[in-house]
Amino acid sequence: MGNQMKHILIILSLFLFSFTVISCSSSSDGGSSTTSDNTTTSDDNTTTTDNDTTTTSSSSSSGVFVAVGLSGNILRSTDNGSSWDNATIDNSTTNHLIGVTFGNNTFVGVGFNGNIVRSTDNGSSWDNATSPTAGGIWGVTFGNNTFVASGQDGNIVRSTNNGSSWDNATSPTAIELNAVTFENNLFVGVGASGNIVRSTDNGSSFDNVTSPTANDLNAVTFENNLFVGVGASGNIVRSTDNGSSWDNATSPTANDLWGVTFGNNTFMAVGSSGNIVRSTDNGSTWDNVTSPTSNTLRGVTFGNNTFVVVGYTGNIVRSTDNGSSWDNVTSPTSNTLMGVTF
Repeated sequence: MGNQMKHILIILSLFLFSFTVISCSSSSDGGSSTTSDNTTTSDDNTTTTDNDTTTTSSSSSSGVFVAVGLSGNILRSTDNGSSWDNATIDNSTTNHLIGVTFGNNTFVGVGFNGNIVRSTDNGSSWDNATSPTAGGIWGVTFGNNTFVASGQDGNIVRSTNNGSSWDNATSPTAIELNAVTFENNLFVGVGASGNIVRSTDNGSSFDNVTSPTANDLNAVTFENNLFVGVGASGNIVRSTDNGSSWDNATSPTANDLWGVTFGNNTFMAVGSSGNIVRSTDNGSTWDNVTSPTSNTLRGVTFGNNTFVVVGYTGNIVRSTDNGSSWDNVTSPTSNTLMGVTF
């Protein structure tokens, strides 16, 4: 079953879950129903449980965190993730948004049906960009003045003009590519069945790389001369030679991991059932961290000495002590959030 179909089934289950919650809450107080957009529920996580999303990005000089999610929801925070507001979606989308990144003073979000949206005013307002594909796009990154995004059926698209227009890149696979990152003049993508691809020509073409796993890989990041990918059943893979070869790292969890990032000499990964794991020795060993939620967590990013994580039913959590402890943040939405960047 392809990711698009799995995404659709997950979203349908989310809607049914929301309907059940609303129906139950309306049975008291004389049938009065109160639906709050500020829910930080703790429930099993996986809202769009199978779009593998990565949120690896370059830092926003404006100090703005931006999160994207179902129904085209876009949130932003200008106070280090302490509080969040809905962004204005001018001529934008109600398609589900799965990934988001930042580069060249431009935020770019991607999602279902090839949808690409962009903002040049620090995430305050967003417009649609013309997409060269109708397939789902699950991950996006920025490097060398180039945005690169990957998704359904191995599709890879790129933009060299700040996301205004996009072209298809040559892909070596028809397998879902769930996430993509950039560093050391390399674009590296990961996807279903352990698929790993990389590009040495600024994202124009990609080649397959031998993978140490057949598990789906959902996210990838780079720092300290190390690529780290995470995925299904807690799988963690790493490469110390620019993505040419990869090894499995020992994982402390069997839960699916959906997002990974790096900050303050710490790799942080998040996943199902609120799972948060981290490594302080360059990805060699990983430990579980106490999480404030049991909701599935889908995206993670780092900025201003703060880790910010987003997930199921609008859940947002943050840590200001390198991931040792986490707190829930009030969210302005109950829509599942799939990706976050800074």
